[in-house]
Amino acid sequence: MKNKMEDIDKLIKETLTQEEAKFYDELEEQNFFEMIGGLFRGRNSWFLIFISAMRFVLTAVVIYCIFRFFQTDDTNELIKWGFGGTIFFIGIIQLKTIAFMQLNRNALTREIKRLELQVSSISGKMDS
Repeated sequence: MKNKMEDIDKLIKETLTQEEAKFYDELEEQNFFEMIGGLFRGRNSWFLIFISAMRFVLTAVVIYCIFRFFQTDDTNELIKWGFGGTIFFIGIIQLKTIAFMQLNRNALTREIKRLELQVSSISGKMDS
């Protein structure tokens, strides 16, 4: 299967102009760390930077809640700190979910662009 994909990629690159081939190379598969770096580029980078900052703040609050949870002997205080830590931990999970949804969106957009480029390449070949 890998050889067929490489053959298709080679065939597509041969039919593209130099500028289109450069654009196609930019759409190659990314590893996980490149995908995470891609979150902080583009139109919504300010939002993801804000989300990352909020995750760090919430992590500090969760650590503080855990620390206070183990420092107290009063049952009501145990419930308050345990509940607070749980709620803030859920907040961290929600913010991470938003970031991973954006990561998935970027990967999907890149694949759609690759398909559009392949379709335009094939249609250009058919017109000739």
